[in-house]
Amino acid sequence: MKYPKLIAILLIFFGISATANAQSSVDEIVKEWERAKAYTKEYLDAMPESGYALKPTPEMRSFAQQMLHLTDGNYGFAAAATGAKSPVGQGESEKTTDISKANVTKLVLAGYDFVIENVKKMTPAQLNETTKLFGRFEMTKATALAKCFEHQTHHRGQTTVYIRLAGAKPPQEKLF
Repeated sequence: MKYPKLIAILLIFFGISATANAQSSVDEIVKEWERAKAYTKEYLDAMPESGYALKPTPEMRSFAQQMLHLTDGNYGFAAAATGAKSPVGQGESEKTTDISKANVTKLVLAGYDFVIENVKKMTPAQLNETTKLFGRFEMTKATALAKCFEHQTHHRGQTTVYIRLAGAKPPQEKLF
């Protein structure tokens, strides 16, 4: 071989580059969750205290229950994806009887903190490991985190109508 040192250097460079790119995927996931947390906080702030019990129809969740359901999802999905033990049981947040603005905000933000702190502990290789979500759905941990993100986005989006029904203005879209 004519250029063994050059080839070795290139392999090291591309190995470091691939590792950096993989780490950036963990960093990007954390960045997106931090954005989602801030955006959800804007929703929580936009809803007047009196609107936390609002239900558009009797069979629907209240605004507080929607946000707490979102939180239960954050804990459940993130626990499966990261391997961290959830501090709350499945569906427990939504059963909270104190649906004051202050308490719901505290609980919801704690759920985001759980996701963010545990994703930060993950290695790039762990994102490619498989997990069984809710004991039924096998997928990579990265996919489980993406499903978690989709779930919270879906339920936060539903609350736009609640905020409007309460006579308040929802936050501007925050994609970036």
